[in-house]
Amino acid sequence: MKAVFKTDRGKVRQHNEDNGGIFINPEGVRFAVVADGMGGHRAGDVASSMAIEHMRKSWDDSNSFHTPQEAESWLREKIESVNELLFQHSEQFSECQGMGTTIVAAICTDKFATIANIGDSRCYVYNESGFKQITEDHSLVNELVRSGQISREDAEHHPRKNVLLRALGTEVHVDMDITTIVFEEGDMLLLCSDGLSNKVSEQEMIDIVTDERSLEEKSDSLITLANGYGGEDNITLVLVHFDDETESGGETDVNRKKD
Repeated sequence: MKAVFKTDRGKVRQHNEDNGGIFINPEGVRFAVVADGMGGHRAGDVASSMAIEHMRKSWDDSNSFHTPQEAESWLREKIESVNELLFQHSEQFSECQGMGTTIVAAICTDKFATIANIGDSRCYVYNESGFKQITEDHSLVNELVRSGQISREDAEHHPRKNVLLRALGTEVHVDMDITTIVFEEGDMLLLCSDGLSNKVSEQEMIDIVTDERSLEEKSDSLITLANGYGGEDNITLVLVHFDDETESGGETDVNRKKD
């Protein structure tokens, strides 16, 4: 299994409030995660960094996951713990009041992938059935689309597109979506912040993730494309490819973040 994490400040923002990484526990299971922070005075940077660091430490102490139920239970417990940590921090420090972060995370085994998300950072899968979005955005605009009040085309340019209905750390309790899919050799996961998904179309994602280049090159191409379309937001992604071959230098972690 190969995996690559990339993050980029974009062309407009002064700071990178995204974070993420790929982590391997003592049993060799991979954990991929992307967080898109929000809040003034760099509080978004604090929220996403705290969330990723807490998840990384928890993952270092985790064991094997033999069933989807075990993976789902771990994600629920650890994400709820992070939510409590962030909420208490925002209550304690005035400069961090109202801070929060999206999160999309995937536990990847050689039989299944279990994905959790809060907010509008996304997970896509590419497999024998094609390319599709697994997660559902927890945003006002997506709720308007689901209820039939606006079309998906209208949603692309809606003035309140960035309004979230759920975020990690903004409330005492948080609801998350968790799902498990079959993950087989040849399949690929793409986790990303909205700095990518708001700029790059699904067809463009398909064209890039299905070409013959390395994961590093595919990741670079996705970020270059998002920046080419304006790069108004931070851009972060993880690509995970279920492949038995070893790709030298293909695995990286949160330390690859660039401000």
